[in-house]
Amino acid sequence: MSELVFFSGTMDCGKSTLALQIEHNRSARGLQGMIYVRNDRAGAGKLSSRLGLVTEAVEVADDTDFFAHIVGHLSSGGRVDYVIADEAQFLAPEQIDQLARVVDDLDLDVYAFGITTDFRSKLFPGSQRLVELADRIEVLQVEALCWCGARATHNARTVGGVMVTEGAQVVVGDVDDPQAAVGYEVLCRRHHRRRQTSATAHAAALSPDVLPVDAVS
Repeated sequence: MSELVFFSGTMDCGKSTLALQIEHNRSARGLQGMIYVRNDRAGAGKLSSRLGLVTEAVEVADDTDFFAHIVGHLSSGGRVDYVIADEAQFLAPEQIDQLARVVDDLDLDVYAFGITTDFRSKLFPGSQRLVELADRIEVLQVEALCWCGARATHNARTVGGVMVTEGAQVVVGDVDDPQAAVGYEVLCRRHHRRRQTSATAHAAALSPDVLPVDAVS
């Protein structure tokens, strides 16, 4: 039985790396996949990981109809054995419905990869629909870590290293440079609630003691 599988986790937990690994394993066995992506760090039409791996992909637009696109490819003599959709949190709910239809009507496995919640710890619409429809949800086992060393469970948006909680839900940035004009950092729930990023925690550590300490002669 074909499945719609949602692989989820925080930023920086290896989702795109796993997507590329699944593509490699299946293509090495002679299977042909249709790979979709949206807003990848490497640019339009690319699926990439922070490890430096990259492959060609179909860039998804607001009006992309997954079911129609795959049926058109098959009708023109193309072959599709499975589907990979990376950055699935950016997809519209109706596009997730189309992926489910690919599974049910075309009998193809669909592997969707995405983060579940945004920088405000609110569900992305695409991720919410995947939670509602997926046959299986897999939480990635490569744990991203907060600056404190605890398991990171939340995505924080930063401006100059300072966490922000207002703004558009989708603003492209990366965890590789959280102190950029707009960056991202993964945090544990405690430090997300406190809005304490690695930059602000470092500044606090360098602040003078509240109480003076007399030197021992």
